[in-house]
Amino acid sequence: MDDTRETQKALGSRADTVRRLERATGALAAAAISRMEEKFAWYRNMPPENRSWVGLVAQAGIAAFTEWFRHPDQKAAVSADVFGTAPRELTRAVSLQQTVQMVRTTIEVVEDRIDGLTETAEESRILREGMLRYSREIAFATAQIYAQTAELRGAWDARLEALIVDAVLRGEEDDALLSRASTLGWAAHTDITVMVGIAPDADPEAVVDGMHRAGRHRPLAGYDGPGLSVLAGVQGDRLIAVVGGVTGDPVTTLRALAGQFAPGPVVIGPVVAELTAASRSAAAALSGLRAAVAWPDAPRPVLADDLLPERAIAGDELARVVLLEEIYRPLAEAGAALLETLSVYLEQAASLEAAARILFVHPNTVRYRLRRVTDITGLTPSQARSAFTLQIALVLGRLAEAAKPL
Repeated sequence: MDDTRETQKALGSRADTVRRLERATGALAAAAISRMEEKFAWYRNMPPENRSWVGLVAQAGIAAFTEWFRHPDQKAAVSADVFGTAPRELTRAVSLQQTVQMVRTTIEVVEDRIDGLTETAEESRILREGMLRYSREIAFATAQIYAQTAELRGAWDARLEALIVDAVLRGEEDDALLSRASTLGWAAHTDITVMVGIAPDADPEAVVDGMHRAGRHRPLAGYDGPGLSVLAGVQGDRLIAVVGGVTGDPVTTLRALAGQFAPGPVVIGPVVAELTAASRSAAAALSGLRAAVAWPDAPRPVLADDLLPERAIAGDELARVVLLEEIYRPLAEAGAALLETLSVYLEQAASLEAAARILFVHPNTVRYRLRRVTDITGLTPSQARSAFTLQIALVLGRLAEAAKPL
């Protein structure tokens, strides 16, 4: 009989506490909002609409605690009770840290006023224990909401990044590309290139994450901020990286990123001024990747422009145009003697004396003309790789001249 009387007394005491909590909900919420405004600049700087929603969340939290305290043994959806009052946009306007501060402040306000909500030490103890248990539930609910939001945002970002990389490869050059990239936080506005190579045999998401990390940890010369801006994607067996902020020598700058590719050639396209022009870099890089098999000893990574001869032979019209416009025609405009000297020198296995005998000039004359070739094209005829590029340019130039209508 005594146990029954004590149980009834305890239930009556809890009911009294619940009634006092219900009457004090508005005042407690107002006190919590006042304390947040006093303590947190982020709350003071919020738009009025968001501040109003935060106030409703605080009030809903206190009301939900009151209901939970009334029936502590019942399972309740804390996240729906507390955070369901606010629009989804609020989770983007309020960071996880700010949410923790908001919840902590509300709990502190309730705890500070527990003695005024209870009449006995036992009631105070029970209410404090209830607050501790409910605080734990709120913490888990907060973590769950932000984890779900992060997962959804991560999945959306991954799809958007894949769309951007695909658009670059397909040659899209409109402002929609810039808009999508800015949504992902793309910070690079100039000095952009495209790297391509074989994708590692791993989960594509992990491969892309690895490329992001490599870009972030690649410091730029004279710059203390974040590293390279990288958008990456796996398409079939290829890994494509659109890289921004590439200053200086691209090979040196991007060598650290080459380690994210599987064994095999890694090709760097030409550096372009902006993201909308990245498709041209991508086209050159992909052409270089297809042609790289013809140069087994190519460095890794290698510039697409260093693969111009192989690309031209493989049928890349852009490479042929570059060899014609940037090598053959400037040489032809410099005079017939320069083209003739280069042609004879290459045919004589890079022998100055043999070329001089055939041309009936002094070897120093041949030497001088070859230096002029280097000045005009940037290629050194005495080096095997440069000689090969010059030879292909000469062949293409002669074919182009022969194709002209009479």
